Amino acid sequence: MQTLYITHPACHLHEMGNWHPECPGRLDAINDRLVASGLMDFIDEQTAEPATDADLLRVHEPGYIAYLRMHAPTEGYFQVDPDTLMNPHTLEAAWVAAGAGINAVDAVMRQTHRNAFCSVRPPGHHAGPAKAMGFCFLNNIAIAAAYALEKYKLDRVAIIDFDVHHGNGTEETFAGDPRVLMCSFFQHPLFPDHYQDPPAENMVNIPVHAYAKGDELRFLVSDVWMPRLQAFQPQLVLISAGFDGHREDDMGQLGMVESDYAWITEQIVALADETAQGRIISFLEGGYCLSALGRSTEVHIRALAKL
Repeated sequence: MQTLYITHPACHLHEMGNWHPECPGRLDAINDRLVASGLMDFIDEQTAEPATDADLLRVHEPGYIAYLRMHAPTEGYFQVDPDTLMNPHTLEAAWVAAGAGINAVDAVMRQTHRNAFCSVRPPGHHAGPAKAMGFCFLNNIAIAAAYALEKYKLDRVAIIDFDVHHGNGTEETFAGDPRVLMCSFFQHPLFPDHYQDPPAENMVNIPVHAYAKGDELRFLVSDVWMPRLQAFQPQLVLISAGFDGHREDDMGQLGMVESDYAWITEQIVALADETAQGRIISFLEGGYCLSALGRSTEVHIRALAKL
């Protein structure tokens, strides 16, 4: 079975101004790298379908969805917070970005594809049940997890987040839910500047210092994440794949390189092969240095596809 690559043209239409680092060119950088490397010939591309309101409401409050619709502009921008803005295409992009995760869950659970990468934007892991923040409107990975738990009656879903910024919205959604185990590392202090401390029992979220390099982060994966994940025995593994921890990315100060992303992905693939019939869905989160983003995503997808 091939790796599924899910995207949608609407994800290019959402933009927040020429000054903004979360730009449509991020998707072009990924696609161009996959084509140039020849990797696109070995994966199966699919256009995302939009999520339904029922899908969103497993995670987000009805009043929040109504708020987004009420303030969606017909021209120009509506500023949700200082760095998160809607343009006339944002809601379509957000709905298909969330829908990509739903489509991917169906694909891996029905065994038409072994795993999937959702090349979508806006990203999602900062969005809480009733709040947009940090470039995020809908929490794509949380929506997919909630759908999988309900639709396929799963008991154990793992969420792994290696973005340089903490996935606070995902933590807020699932803290205390024994069906979900979240494992992450993130630079601290750095936006969003807070995490639950002490954490809920099902949260393994590890703050790391600026300039931490790959060997330190690999230790956290092998010696902290993996024992918890192996004990949890996830039936499905979801990844918030943020590539802004790359040493070339100015949004953070971690020292990761492509080989680190490849190694982490290989560990996740081995875990999923052991406990989840290989079922992994990865979601694009951060990554703002376009060259580093393209290279890092390539090795991530190559590891997913075992190529």
